[in-house]
Amino acid sequence: MAQNREFFYRRLHSLLGVIPVGLFLVQHLVVNHFATRGPEAFNRAAHFMENLPFRYFLEIFVIFLPLLFHAIYGLYIAFTAQNNVSRYSYFRNWMFMLQRLSGVITLIFVTWHVWETRVQAAFGAKVNYDMMANIVDNPFMLAFYIVGIVSTVFHFANGLWSFFVSWGITVTPRSQQISTYVTMGIFVALSIVGIRAILAFV
Repeated sequence: MAQNREFFYRRLHSLLGVIPVGLFLVQHLVVNHFATRGPEAFNRAAHFMENLPFRYFLEIFVIFLPLLFHAIYGLYIAFTAQNNVSRYSYFRNWMFMLQRLSGVITLIFVTWHVWETRVQAAFGAKVNYDMMANIVDNPFMLAFYIVGIVSTVFHFANGLWSFFVSWGITVTPRSQQISTYVTMGIFVALSIVGIRAILAFV
């Protein structure tokens, strides 16, 4: 019974990391990338997202609750997993360790980002270009955001590889090798999008 429960939780954790959390990450990066076109373009994109129908329902049940479960169970996995990098220097063992490490960094980053944006918005602050520009005006915060973005994107992209394996999409060694190239390509592409976006606020 306990094994079945853990199997279910791990599958759910994997699924939620891609749908909807991963999809939201991609959408969030795309919206933020409008900052590269100037303050007005970003503000229009942000305003559009803030005025979506059923916004609060979507934020709670499609974003925050799945993210909360993924984060809490992810921490459990991170601190109970057996990393083998000290004994085996295989690429996947290192990626396994980096997945757990990036998960912890991502949780810290996302928590802080939500505090600086969504929570402040609840207290009356406007989520716009100026808000982000003021945040990353501090060089430390800019570096923190860059590290956080890269960590988050890596966690998503590398998590995709595990998702494909866990759900039986990539079964053979060849398909898993191709998946490695594809997911690392996604990591590079989304990292560029995210870094370009955050630098646009500087």
